Amino acid sequence: MKHLVMCSAIVLVAACASTPAYGPAAKSGAMGYESLQIENDRFRVSYTDTDAAKARDRALLRAAEVTLEQGKEWFEVTSSYSSDESVRDSGSRTSVSIGGSTGSYGRSSVGVGVGIGFPLGGSSSSGKVTEVLEIKVGSGDKPDRPNIYDARSVDINLRGSATS
Repeated sequence: MKHLVMCSAIVLVAACASTPAYGPAAKSGAMGYESLQIENDRFRVSYTDTDAAKARDRALLRAAEVTLEQGKEWFEVTSSYSSDESVRDSGSRTSVSIGGSTGSYGRSSVGVGVGIGFPLGGSSSSGKVTEVLEIKVGSGDKPDRPNIYDARSVDINLRGSATS
């Protein structure tokens, strides 16, 4: 019975700590992607997640999707930035506590305790990271610049990791 409770607790914690599935944000600032057309061939796409690397990859995936939805072949990231709302946990914590009690026969006692806590799994973070990309979509020969991506290749390479 004890093992069942322990396993259930571990599964529950893992489920809470996992990244949500790839998809649109339910509202502005929520986890997921948002897209906004700025001009005929320019868009702003963003992805909010709890993991900065996943937010970046999923923003690139969304940029590829927008490009393909427009019937275009490649996109150029003209600007990008991250908004990090996470709060880092430093790791171990120490505490000092003082307690007292009254026992039988009217005797009282006072105790002092010192504790050290270590988080399991290393340091943790809570909060959200939003990766914002401004892109220009295009067709034809892909220009040879490092910030230009083939939309079909990005879609193929990032789709599997985004849906798992």
